[in-house]
Amino acid sequence: MRDTSELTEDHGRRLPVVAGLLLAAGGGRRLGGRPKALLTHRGRPLVEHAAAVLREAGCGPVHVVLGAAAERVRAAAGLTGCTVVDNPAWEEGMGSSLRAGLASLAGTGADAALVSLVDQPGIGVRAVGRVRAAYRSPATLAAAAYGGERGHPVLFGADHWEGVAASAEGDRGARAYLAAHASDVTLVECGDVAEAYDIDTPDDLAHLE
Repeated sequence: MRDTSELTEDHGRRLPVVAGLLLAAGGGRRLGGRPKALLTHRGRPLVEHAAAVLREAGCGPVHVVLGAAAERVRAAAGLTGCTVVDNPAWEEGMGSSLRAGLASLAGTGADAALVSLVDQPGIGVRAVGRVRAAYRSPATLAAAAYGGERGHPVLFGADHWEGVAASAEGDRGARAYLAAHASDVTLVECGDVAEAYDIDTPDDLAHLE
């Protein structure tokens, strides 16, 4: 794990703190009720893999939002060094997890939140690192793009957190906010280093290793 204290000073200058925010609360309804966080990838729970990607890409602190089977996830996954956030309203959809995660980052001193989804294992360290590198100020909005189409992960400078949380409803997450601020979003092409598939249905399980 990377020590975030190493990222906050450089010859007397404060470096930006880009937190990782992993949304991992889904119950896997289309997977027969198998929580996505507990799916196995490379021998470990998918949530553990996704949190490690954020850390290895230089994000810190890393906050992980859990919901479905939260206690089982805590027991099975190695999330040492992460702040685990429980979202009791997870059944309301991704928006509730995004709100819970941003609320947990308030007061941490983070300048931005890089938001990733637990069910996209094809998005690795190189893509996350590219989006993290797009940070310029707390006003930054940036997102990975695949063939020019906006996808995940998404970086929200702290100036946007309140607006994102206010618009995050149901399963739409931050889509409405990003659409309203489309001209301000820096798209970071990642199609050459990542695949943005989701693990949503039994057929998608073939992507797991």
